[in-house]
Amino acid sequence: GGGGHGLATAYYLAKNHGIRNVAILEKGYIGSGNVGRNTTIVRSNYMMQENTPFYEHSMSLWRDLSDDLNYNVMFSPRGYVFAACSQASLDGLVRRANIMRLNGIRANILTREELMREVPYLDYSDQARFFIYGGMIQPDAGTARHDAVAWGYARAADQLGVDILQNCEVLDYLWSGDRVVGVRTTRGDIGAGKVAAAVAGHTSVLAQKAGLRLPVESHVLQAFVSEAIKPLLPNVITFGAGHFYVSQSDKGGLVFGGDIDGYNSYAQRGNLPTMEDVCEGGMALIPMLGRIRRLRQWGGIMDMSMDGSPIIDRTPVENLYINAGWCYGGFKATPGSGLVFAHLLA
Repeated sequence: GGGGHGLATAYYLAKNHGIRNVAILEKGYIGSGNVGRNTTIVRSNYMMQENTPFYEHSMSLWRDLSDDLNYNVMFSPRGYVFAACSQASLDGLVRRANIMRLNGIRANILTREELMREVPYLDYSDQARFFIYGGMIQPDAGTARHDAVAWGYARAADQLGVDILQNCEVLDYLWSGDRVVGVRTTRGDIGAGKVAAAVAGHTSVLAQKAGLRLPVESHVLQAFVSEAIKPLLPNVITFGAGHFYVSQSDKGGLVFGGDIDGYNSYAQRGNLPTMEDVCEGGMALIPMLGRIRRLRQWGGIMDMSMDGSPIIDRTPVENLYINAGWCYGGFKATPGSGLVFAHLLA
């Protein structure tokens, strides 16, 4: 796959391990999948003991990524604010913040009054659909330009000798007994000592060709962008009462999204019911959004694991490896995922 995880894996194989006989096979064009179809948010405010240090290590790579790749990925640590719309939600944020602090991650709990000073444009009125009790901020989280991440990793990998084959779809595997020894593609057969699948929502499709049934499901996650407006939102804002998150891009558009579609699909496109649901969430949190025109929407195919945690591992098939199950965390994990997947392969 020629998305963020595949490109990052190839880059770190070449840079950190000196392995440059690497081919990236992308069925479309570089960045045509989820790496170019997300809401660009980068954070590490997780609670599980295994996930928290992983995502924070990925954050440490994000901070120096532009220098490392010699390409401006437009990383912007503008702060990630989570508004709590119930006392239980606020209690959960306190627990989350404490777990983050125990892992050396900066996190601050905000009272309702402190949140009003930090983000005064939320609906704090008595008529608000959801009363806001307070919130949490991860000051070091923020956004990065998704397309620039794909281009930066692709260029850096290419300069180290990695081959990038676009419009080259993997159709099947080549076998020697029970071992995978290459892939059959739309551009011919390619032999390989190791085959690593980093194909997001199509993981289960390619795994099935190797006789594997994985505990992942493919769902569409939609994203939206508004017309460009003057600077309005300095932070990334989210709340859990109606799964909604929003930030403002450098071009001025508001980039926002919500929950995954409730049914399995491989369609990289949006639909009206989800649009309505996401916009309702946005209006409930920030009523003034109703004056802004939505410009476009798109969909990315998420591979959702059963416990919400990703899988980077060998498979029972010799020489076949997978990087899958990233759920909502795929883009923010790009550097960390590539680093550890490259280490496993090397």
